[in-house]
Amino acid sequence: MIDADDLEDRLYACLASRRWARAVASGEDPDRAMDDLTDEEWLTAMKAHPPIGGHGGEAPASSEREQSRAMQASDETKAALAAENRRYEQRFGHVFLIFATGRTGEEILSELRRRMLNGPATELEEAKRELRKIARLRLERMSG
Repeated sequence: MIDADDLEDRLYACLASRRWARAVASGEDPDRAMDDLTDEEWLTAMKAHPPIGGHGGEAPASSEREQSRAMQASDETKAALAAENRRYEQRFGHVFLIFATGRTGEEILSELRRRMLNGPATELEEAKRELRKIARLRLERMSG
């Protein structure tokens, strides 16, 4: 049996928000708990993710697995991703988030370039939607 602290830590690896992890551990619906997060809490959760192709974060093994197809890209594409990631972070103040599972490096690069055209409010909403998808996948893997 998983104790409450261990469950909360496992949930935190799905979405790096302590308030969300506590709510879900206590039985709240994960999506409902996400709906209650503030923009600041979303931004804090985003900080737990490495850039595409980067290492680290709060759940490095999950990030590497999710980005594995993208990292099969050419060196040229990976270099372009790194450069565009830096531009994105300078523009929006947070890491570029995308549900990377199954996507190629070229697909991610194209999407990153498209999203660079967004205004800050629009982009924050897109990033939050992508982070929701990532959290749901991690929850499924955790419970499966």
